[in-house]
Amino acid sequence: MAALVLASVLVAPVPALAAAVTVTNGTQFTDTSGAGVHAHGGGVLQVGSYYYWFGENRNSNDTFKAVSAYRSTDLKTWEFRGNVLTQSSASELQNAKIERPKVIYNASTGKYVMWMHKENGSDYNEARAAVAVSSTVDGTYTYQGSFRPNGTYMSRDITLFNDNGTAYMISAANENYDLMIYRLNAEYTGIAAVVGNFWPGGHREAPALFKRGGTYFMLTSAATGWSPNQAQYATAASISGPWTGWANVGDSTTFASQPAYVLPIQGTTTTSYLYLGDRWAGASGGPVNNSTYVWLPIAFPSATSMSLSWSPTVTIDTETGTVTGSTAAYYRITNRNSGKVMDAVNASTANNVEIKQYGWNGGGNQKWDFQDAGGGYLRLVNQNSGKCLDVSGASTADGANIIQYTCGGGTNQQWQWAATGSYYQLKARHSGKCLDVVASSTADGADIQQYTCGSGTNQQWSRTAS
Repeated sequence: MAALVLASVLVAPVPALAAAVTVTNGTQFTDTSGAGVHAHGGGVLQVGSYYYWFGENRNSNDTFKAVSAYRSTDLKTWEFRGNVLTQSSASELQNAKIERPKVIYNASTGKYVMWMHKENGSDYNEARAAVAVSSTVDGTYTYQGSFRPNGTYMSRDITLFNDNGTAYMISAANENYDLMIYRLNAEYTGIAAVVGNFWPGGHREAPALFKRGGTYFMLTSAATGWSPNQAQYATAASISGPWTGWANVGDSTTFASQPAYVLPIQGTTTTSYLYLGDRWAGASGGPVNNSTYVWLPIAFPSATSMSLSWSPTVTIDTETGTVTGSTAAYYRITNRNSGKVMDAVNASTANNVEIKQYGWNGGGNQKWDFQDAGGGYLRLVNQNSGKCLDVSGASTADGANIIQYTCGGGTNQQWQWAATGSYYQLKARHSGKCLDVVASSTADGADIQQYTCGSGTNQQWSRTAS
């Protein structure tokens, strides 16, 4: 995987005159036509009142399809502007993998320059950086080729940073055990110098670099494939160091996401910093284009520290520059027939843990967050584990087991809360079947399954704020 950070044009950004909007986390955004936004592993460039979002759009086998471009004034209403780089752009992009593209503007040349991580479609042995250039921000980008920095260094997860006209590229090297900082040439199309390898052996990837006041922040993840892990950051007063060691930020899985980049939102009253992460579908075996997004406001306890907290939704006002998170509302979900509640067995945080019914005890494993999954469907997230209510194996059969699993974009984790009198049925989106207590049992430990919807009270539920 590769990473991307904001690269701003070298003029004072024009505040986007848009009303405040609310973004729901753990969802896949849609564009103004209703299609999914495929900007995975992407980054944002502000040009005038528009934010341009570039990212990965992959084929079903995860090979490169396109770098897709979108624009928005409010960071929620995304207009698809086109596939600005495609397989047909160059012969070496056919059956390739292109990860985390980012775009930077060169005020001296008037060009928009895209960097990305390039691999062949069968393995990860190339570990090359690639470059493309365009005269317009959302026009066709002309592919310039791929290479290893200085001819020798591996280059995987990648990001750019524009520091008052001096541009830098950061990428994971040495099988992701090193993180290299390079200064770009005057055209931003090649490497001018190696700035340094400040964390040798650190095994970090997904770098996202930003600056707040006089402090540079380097945000990264560990290298654990698709599986989410603990994000860490380092700081420095100069991009050339000295840099601090790594410090944890967020929870142990970064709220089931990986950093893509950090977006400063400069408005009329303040500048906020927004974490943009990907919740990769690959963690649950799905294709990249099923991945969803996690956006969170960054807090700064001091000038040289940062913190991330979970928010089910984030409200963004690009005009004022304010970004605020919400507090999750958790519910116990009670079966009408038994009076018992949905419970993740033994308060486990593992994948595939069974969901059964038990008497209410107030534990976090019995509390659920109802998150908007779009299209009138919900995702039910367990407070204790942070994992989603899931029909095992995406089965459509009667009797399919109900478990908790890492949240993804699958419709077997999306539910309709459908009224039936004063109670509700929970209908799985992928199968149309209902959450059901097996054999209408009233016992502790009775299993919960999916079953063809009927009128039984063992398929009827209520929720109570906890």
